[in-house]
Amino acid sequence: MHAAERSTCSTFARPARARHSVMAHGPAAGTDGRGGVSHVPDGGRYGGTMTYRRCGGSGLLLPAVSLGLWHNFGSVDPFDMARAMVLRAFDLGVTHFDLANNYGPVPGSAEQTFGRILREELADHRDELVISTKAGYLMWPGPYGDGGSRKYLLASLDQSLRRMGLPYVDVFYHHRPDAQTPLEESMLALDQAVRQGKALYVGLSNYDGEQTRAALAILHELRTPVVLHQPKYSMLVRAPETDVFDVLAAEGVGCIVFSPLAQGLLTSRYLHDVPRDSRAAKPHGALSPDAITPERRAQLMALDAIASARGQSLAQLAIAWVLRNPVVTSALVGASHVGQLEDTVAALAAPPLAPDELQAIDAALAHAGTAGTHP
Repeated sequence: MHAAERSTCSTFARPARARHSVMAHGPAAGTDGRGGVSHVPDGGRYGGTMTYRRCGGSGLLLPAVSLGLWHNFGSVDPFDMARAMVLRAFDLGVTHFDLANNYGPVPGSAEQTFGRILREELADHRDELVISTKAGYLMWPGPYGDGGSRKYLLASLDQSLRRMGLPYVDVFYHHRPDAQTPLEESMLALDQAVRQGKALYVGLSNYDGEQTRAALAILHELRTPVVLHQPKYSMLVRAPETDVFDVLAAEGVGCIVFSPLAQGLLTSRYLHDVPRDSRAAKPHGALSPDAITPERRAQLMALDAIASARGQSLAQLAIAWVLRNPVVTSALVGASHVGQLEDTVAALAAPPLAPDELQAIDAALAHAGTAGTHP
């Protein structure tokens, strides 16, 4: 195993105690900003099944499972459910919450939702959290609300900080490469965000292997603390195995994979039908019902049988599968309710996948002729 890979997958059961911090314009300690008492976290949150893995060669640790707020945290979603999921995640040892400027819908509302939860419930625990946001997709009208220009990236970060009520984020990503902007300009903007004290670290997302190598060369020359790449990766989407993972291992950069459950497809929800409250049933959801073909369902049933044989749900198997790769620091998951989140985190209690189980998974993926792809 490459030395960078060993560093990437180092695990720790208990991080050091974080010191107290104050959010920008936050409520008094111990209150929720409404005159009530803020959330009292589970005292055993760092002694359960959650493990913490190092981001490449950096000193930053992430939980093996992190919570993404891409869906179900927007202004169209029930706030009480969003709050319940964030607080339960924290009680389970999930310390990393991932956002982007355009998460919602409406765009920006997920950051507002999270900022409210943080202000009312977790203000006393800011130093126990790793909060990330991104910019790179269309966010506001006109020529300056999209892409990778210095103006867009830094303005977007300022807007994100205002929405969340924070003086800084832990990680600020460029969400996708922009062919219309010089790569050096985008990387210099990330570097400036750190030097201004508005981000502690930076990251890349949706960059292919060649783009990642070029971006890292600039960031390393600038001595910018780049700690994460966030690619799409699951049993059904394996493109990062062909180039990105090799670059990250060689450069000692961590990797947090998004959509490890393939937008919920790799769960038991779609084994028989499309539930009315599921992501595929929502008009603004990213998963189309057309993606759930009879061939795909047969494939999912085969994977579910493998999961059942090892005492896991299909979602738990999918999480165990992405975490088997030593380059992967954390699996970034979404959730629509607390029970779903609890089931996902419980994946960490099972033993690692055995060679024969990995072979059975590969056979199931190849059976339908769709390994490595996902609509």
